[in-house]
Amino acid sequence: MAVAREADWSGIGWDAWKNLRLIRARLDAGADPDAADFYFGPPLHRAAEWGSPGVVAELAARVDDVDAEHEGRTALWTAVFADRPDNARILAEAGADPWRPMMNGWSPGRLSLATPTPGLFGDLGGRPGLTDAEAAAVQEAGRLIAAVGGFPDDGLSVACVAGITAAEVVRRLGAGPEAVDPEALMEDPWMDLDDSLAVVGVTDVPGGCVVSQPWGYTPSTPGVTERLSVGTVCYAMFANPKSGNQGSVARDGEIVEWDTHPGGGDPSPENPAEEILRRYLFNRHAVAYCCAGAGIRPTDAGPIAGQPDMWVRLPDRDYWG
Repeated sequence: MAVAREADWSGIGWDAWKNLRLIRARLDAGADPDAADFYFGPPLHRAAEWGSPGVVAELAARVDDVDAEHEGRTALWTAVFADRPDNARILAEAGADPWRPMMNGWSPGRLSLATPTPGLFGDLGGRPGLTDAEAAAVQEAGRLIAAVGGFPDDGLSVACVAGITAAEVVRRLGAGPEAVDPEALMEDPWMDLDDSLAVVGVTDVPGGCVVSQPWGYTPSTPGVTERLSVGTVCYAMFANPKSGNQGSVARDGEIVEWDTHPGGGDPSPENPAEEILRRYLFNRHAVAYCCAGAGIRPTDAGPIAGQPDMWVRLPDRDYWG
């Protein structure tokens, strides 16, 4: 099979970074291994995340600087964040520095201490490890992800609010109890969409409360989250079938973050250190991310999956205004 000899990186999708023959042919034809304007970052960063160790080694041998940064992180940091210890080892062997300061205190080596391979770069050698709070966050993340589950189905939404009870949620929303056949409603919520969108589940959990709707977006609307967040914090999300997970954060009655991507998206050096760790720990676990952000600790998936403590009907109002 012939290999295309383009002298650039056009047409290289995420899976192509595993194809050593293809990547080597591009390099030999003149493709720039240090291409700074590559859409998803320099080639070495993309290979570190998606590629094979062979491709990573090939690129690492050809770049000007194996520790070149893109948006505040090196290729080694990217490999660690993506849970690619195989690629991380190759980069370290090629001279990448695991302890280079970056990402608000999270060097690749320190971040690796929160991964399933905490000994990836050997002994700390006197360098700072995880704080007690960070180590506790790592342990809680494993428990929370196992408890809540993955929720691959689109269409659900949740609002996770700290420090208030289900009774207080009902009071703040002006809701009333509703007799619901959840199986029938979830089977065909579109039969009367306006009616079904007014029904949400409310459940007390350790640390606060969960408001959920397995078939719609209502708990994630500003009219819900702003009311719930007065004097506290509310992390919310809607698993939009068209555009992926859409998140928000409300504090003390105001939206402070909008159109976030819970459980996905690379952090930035401007993020607080605890947020960078949270994004790593809950990558691809959007619901668990929202729970952790609000500091609530559900013990099972029932509150999200359609078995809440109570179903309630929200009053008729503009929840987007």
